[in-house]
Amino acid sequence: MRGGSLWVVTAAILGGMVGLPAYANCSLPPAPNKIPDGTTATADEMLTAMETLKRYNNDVTNYTKCLEFEERQNRISSAERDQRQNSAVDGLKVLANKFNDQVRVYKARNG
Repeated sequence: MRGGSLWVVTAAILGGMVGLPAYANCSLPPAPNKIPDGTTATADEMLTAMETLKRYNNDVTNYTKCLEFEERQNRISSAERDQRQNSAVDGLKVLANKFNDQVRVYKARNG
């Protein structure tokens, strides 16, 4: 392949990448990976976890707004938006329930 032909192929590949779906930009940040143990956690640890979960809740909200935008732009289907949104919200609910369980344990211990 001559230099000019290589340029044409490279330009075609890069040009094709521009048409890739933009929903790749809708990425959910990783979920918090640690919920404090209510039997041993300090008040500061519980408060820090609560703030972390609040930030993650905002992340999920922003993610779902991004998905809704991508659907309105016809970049993803409503079924894909529903699936991705439900998965994110379900994951958040699981974390919130785990945290709430540990808050109850913490409160019972510290009366």
